[in-house]
Amino acid sequence: MENYLLLIVLTLIALAVIDLIVGVSNDAVNFLNSAIGSKAIPFKTTMIVASLGIICGAIFSSGMMEIARSGIYIPSQFSFNDVIIIFLAVMITDVILLDIFNYFGLPTSTTVSIVFELLGAAVCLGIYKIISEDAAWNTLSNYINTEKATEIVSSILLSVFLSFTIGMIVQYISRLIFTFQFEKKIKTVGILFGGITLAAISYFILIKGLKGVTFISENTRNWINSHEINLLIGSFFLFTLISFVLTRLNINILKLIIGIGTFALALSFAGNDLVNFIGVPVAALQSIDFFRTAGADPDTYMMTALGSDDIVAPVWILFLAGIIMVVTLWTSKKAKTVIETEMSLSNQDSGIDKFKSNALARKIVRSFINVGNIISYVMPRTLQTRLDKQFENPLLENGGNKKSGEEPMFDMVRASVNLMVASSLIALGTSMKLPLSTTYVTFMVAMGTAFADRAWDRESAVYRVSGVFHVVGGWFVTAACAFGGAFILAYLLKVGGIATFVTALVALAIFLYRNSKSHDKKVKEQSERKLQLEKRDIQTLQQVTEASSNQISEIITKTNILYKEVIEGLINQDLVILNADKKLVKKLQKDLNSTNSSLYDFIRNLDDSSVKGSRYYIQSLGYLQDIVENLGVITSNIYDHVDNNHKPLKINQAKDLKYIVEKLGQWYSKINNVYKRQDFSKIDDIINERLELQHINNEFLDRQIERIRTSENSAKNSKLYFSILLETNELINSTLKLIRLHQEFERFRSSTI
Repeated sequence: MENYLLLIVLTLIALAVIDLIVGVSNDAVNFLNSAIGSKAIPFKTTMIVASLGIICGAIFSSGMMEIARSGIYIPSQFSFNDVIIIFLAVMITDVILLDIFNYFGLPTSTTVSIVFELLGAAVCLGIYKIISEDAAWNTLSNYINTEKATEIVSSILLSVFLSFTIGMIVQYISRLIFTFQFEKKIKTVGILFGGITLAAISYFILIKGLKGVTFISENTRNWINSHEINLLIGSFFLFTLISFVLTRLNINILKLIIGIGTFALALSFAGNDLVNFIGVPVAALQSIDFFRTAGADPDTYMMTALGSDDIVAPVWILFLAGIIMVVTLWTSKKAKTVIETEMSLSNQDSGIDKFKSNALARKIVRSFINVGNIISYVMPRTLQTRLDKQFENPLLENGGNKKSGEEPMFDMVRASVNLMVASSLIALGTSMKLPLSTTYVTFMVAMGTAFADRAWDRESAVYRVSGVFHVVGGWFVTAACAFGGAFILAYLLKVGGIATFVTALVALAIFLYRNSKSHDKKVKEQSERKLQLEKRDIQTLQQVTEASSNQISEIITKTNILYKEVIEGLINQDLVILNADKKLVKKLQKDLNSTNSSLYDFIRNLDDSSVKGSRYYIQSLGYLQDIVENLGVITSNIYDHVDNNHKPLKINQAKDLKYIVEKLGQWYSKINNVYKRQDFSKIDDIINERLELQHINNEFLDRQIERIRTSENSAKNSKLYFSILLETNELINSTLKLIRLHQEFERFRSSTI
């Protein structure tokens, strides 16, 4: 038994560390988004402030650990073995679930995940007991704290709606007051704004951050609770005075607000969400200590002692957990992925949208446009003009040579509102004893302020709304998956014992390893794509020539390789190769679409003498898209044919296609050499060679027609063969247009020299 308990202890410690890592990776966006998005303070300073907040919050979190011990289930109804099964099922499910969300860059609620995992595992064992003991089904409520579960679900819906709405209203009013040229008003209304904002954030730290602190006496806590209003009013006057002094010293009060707000949210995150990561392992270790002290039977020893309010987590464990969280914050690549999602949805500039539109998002945006048109029709023109003027953003309207990553995604006014509203709502929810999720509140406030700030314009609104639906939908998926995953795993652990336990750990290790490798590959590809876009910072005609030639050489090479592989995959009936090639073609299309999305910035960056040459670059990009589109049709048709188990090619058909592959490959190799070396002296010969290719293609079409009339007996086979030849002909034509365009461009260059 001792060896088994030691294995459980080691496993729980390892899972706690892993859960801290994946949990911080997902929740870091909650307290970093405003500071990073506004670039009000340097990145390293932001990270240091957040790290200090995490350490303080971790030490303050001892009083919050009871949710893992007795907040969802009733421990007196479960034996020692049962609670260990619950804890193991919860931790394994939580690590898997959060790591999946981190991989896709979707912020989710660690509070909801841990609560529904505890609920799922406890319900499973409660049902198991009812069936085993032939008890009544209505006794399930004896095992579960149903009131708390209902309260959590209600708070989810409430926090989503309230956070977005209040964030939108406060930001709209703030923008009307400050406009986007807020520097002009920072020394007047900024003083009052600083007093209100800093008072709200300090109230948040006192009420939310110190709520569960164990080293503050009960009298002190009661005094704080009974003097909340006085503290709030006093804080307002104090911080208004501080704001006045700082503005007179030419110190930007908004930067101070963002710094203190980041510290406050980081403190709240660690102080209240640490239970989501180590609450279960700490409760398990305490359960093992109670069991060892009692020396009883693990199947009959009931965990009544686990429900005591006098149990606190050791401070050294909390401090160590805080250190792990800080290290993760500085090193996690997945944290950056999650942060990018929220930043992309609240960015003031349209940029490249991360999410595709969907029908619901389109309908909602269309409805808002119609409502806006009605309001515009009713509203007096002078008032409408005045309001619009308050939302004029000089940075976006003046254009300029703004580069991605150099300019803030939104200004300090919106960042301050994000922090103030999120802090106030979470503090209010805490005082009303509503278990509001930090993730839900901070994310929806950020979305509400972005909407009010007109960051969701006609260019990006449908994609931003779609993105919000993806994230919000993911929250509800979190609850369902957390409950279902823990339920199933608890049952398997109950009936399978040690064998299931070991199998689950091995499966978890394999999953984490493969997911980590896959995410690293994904990040690497995104970095390469970003680097390619940065390299295309084109300003002169010479740079247009170089960028266009390199791009054509790359696409021609990849098209040549993929065309050969899909034809071989068809001949060999190799579905694995065809599936891989189909994905590669889609990736190629995606890369070209990303380049196409950056055309707006490309045109703005060109110098005046090169603007006319931009047409050739844009047209060449269009022809490259045609080439990849032709390749995509060929690949898709071949994949569907093989996947549906239709008849393979005849020997003569395979021989013909191999010959086309050889000839097309030779032609494409010459084209690649021309563009790679940027030596266009033999380009006329290459153009003439395409006649031979088209002649061969037409000859093979005639052969297939003859086969159909004499020996061919497969309609599907003929249809595929015709489609390959026809699309190959289109591929040749698209390539020819590209080459002729370059001839025209060279003549244009010569005339401008």
